[in-house]
This record gives sequence, structure tokens and C-alpha cells, in this order.
Amino acid sequence: MKIILHPHYESLRSFVETIHQNFSQGKEIYKGRNSIRVFRVGDLELNVKQYCRPNLFNRFVYSFLRAPKGLRAYHYPQRIIEAGFETPMPVAYVELRRGGLIDVSYFISLQCPYSRRFYEFGNAELTPELCEISRAFARFTAGLHRADILHLDYSPGNVLFDRVNGEWRFSLVDTNRMYFGPVSLARGCANFARLWGQPEWFKFLAKEYALARGYDPAECEKHVMRARRRFWLRFQKRHQVLYDLKF
Repeated sequence: MKIILHPHYESLRSFVETIHQNFSQGKEIYKGRNSIRVFRVGDLELNVKQYCRPNLFNRFVYSFLRAPKGLRAYHYPQRIIEAGFETPMPVAYVELRRGGLIDVSYFISLQCPYSRRFYEFGNAELTPELCEISRAFARFTAGLHRADILHLDYSPGNVLFDRVNGEWRFSLVDTNRMYFGPVSLARGCANFARLWGQPEWFKFLAKEYALARGYDPAECEKHVMRARRRFWLRFQKRHQVLYDLKF
């Protein structure tokens, strides 16, 4: 078993060392190919993501050629936090191998306290509150991009938010797929494509993002709407769209 434990959380070593045996004891908050459970350990609420065994090809790739998802999920948040943005603090990475190849792995972080996600805006109209949240979110996204940070799965469930002391605060989760480097106008605008929302909301985001980055709003709107259309036309061929998709 391979364990990487953040020095600040040495007191959790026993919990980390036994997470494979005790994972089923946590409160399940997500179940799919991978699973997420929440644990209370002393004063801390911990989020534990279990990455199930990859297929044989990816077992070889993640064992010898590329960092596994859980390991990236452990290292990337530290870069995000150092840049001044919010993401749950990484606690540990645990990796089990079988026959020399990666098997099950775990990423442990602090649980994000924010409760809201962008799923709620799928069919929403542009109310004053939504405009306020969206303006803050567009500025947050622009700040990430100016800092050379691009979340490659910028979907409704991977940005948590809440109002804290009168200010809208945002936190990135599921950060194993990130790009760190210059973010162009086109790539930055395309980053919104996976979000749920009506066309007018995307146009509002495009305008606010353009203002935050010093771009032409019309040019941003063109890129945002084109990327949204391309992504969702492709998505709906294979999956059910769970909100009223309009172009």
C-alpha cells in the first residue's frame, strides 16, 4: 500500500491506513463507477473518494506512464490554493496494487462546506440573485484563467458555492483533470460549455467574463455559445439531457 499523507494531518494516519477496510462505514454521497463517502473524524469532516480498478490498459498506463487520478487529485489542489483560490484541502492519497499494477485508490480531502451547485440553474430565469451569483462566478472564472488555471471538467457539480459574509464564494472539486498554463480567449470561453443553463444565462456569463478579462463581449458571446452548442449536441446523442436544452 502506498500512502501520501499531508504533514498537517499526521494525526489522521491511523484513519488513512485503514480506509480500504473501513470505507463502507462512511456516509455515501455519490455512487457511480467511483464512490464518495463522508466521515467524521474528531472535529474534521472528511471526503473520501474511492477510485475503482481501471481497465487493464489504464492499469498499465496509471502504473507506469501517467499519474493516477487520485494522485493528481491530491497534488493539483495545492497549486490551486497557492494561487489564492478555494478547493478542499487535500489530506491523503492511498494506492493499492495487485500484480504490480494499480488496483483501488483513494483521495481524501476536507469536506467542502458549501452546499449549492450549478445544477439548480438549468431552467432558471435571470433573476436579480442569479445575475449577482453569475457575475461573481464569471469574475471567479476569469481570475482562474488569468492565473493560468483551467478546470477541464467545469461542470455543474464540480463548482460548489454559497454566500459567506455577504459575498459569493466558490470552491473547485473533482480536480484530477486540470490544465496549468496560458488560457486563451477561445479556450476560456469554451470552459463554460458543460454548465447547465438557458441561452440568456450563457450570454450574461459571456458578457461578465469578457468585462473581467478585458475582452470584446460580442466576441466572447460568440465563442461561449458556439462551444455550448457543440458540447450539448454531442452529449444528447449519447445521454439524456436533464434540463430544457435550448439553442
